[in-house]
Amino acid sequence: MRIAELEIPGVFVVTPDLIRDERGSFHEALRTEEFTRETGRSFTPAQINYSVSRRNTLRGVHSVTSPPGQAKFVTCVRGALRDFVVDLRVGSPTFGLSVSNLLDTETCRSVYVPEGVGHGFLSLTDDSCVSYVLSTAHVPGTQIDIDPLDPDLAIPWGFAEPPLMSEKDAGAPSLAATEAAGLLTPFREFEKAGRP
Repeated sequence: MRIAELEIPGVFVVTPDLIRDERGSFHEALRTEEFTRETGRSFTPAQINYSVSRRNTLRGVHSVTSPPGQAKFVTCVRGALRDFVVDLRVGSPTFGLSVSNLLDTETCRSVYVPEGVGHGFLSLTDDSCVSYVLSTAHVPGTQIDIDPLDPDLAIPWGFAEPPLMSEKDAGAPSLAATEAAGLLTPFREFEKAGRP
């Protein structure tokens, strides 16, 4: 597998080596020992979630307060999606920046989203299924939701018609309002913990 850090510190894209033959294909999605060696980050799964979405469904931008914090290893296991990560760590050199990747079943690529970084996606096909391998279990009341259409974020989702969104996402506050509410963790807290 190939592991590359993206423009946002601590965000990695993992591209597996696919073994294909007449039956189909096989690949290792994650080997934690290799991931830790390449990235300097330990990742131990505590919970696994799945979401299934129709074409043109927009989910996000979501994160978790710290504590408890939550890292995610995100993979599209059926269909295709335009995946985005957004740096929500106050004081980070890339605060507010978003980075996009195409996640699909052709490449089987995954994205590692560290604590303090938001995540969202636009489903490009009907019946897209996304796997989220999480470093911590869900704790009620710790979810951070940010308006995915916040003009200050200017995320280039690429939809040609209004996307399908939950009421929660459509009514989520802006990045500025979320920061003003004190819900975002300063970047220096992640640096101190050795988790940039």
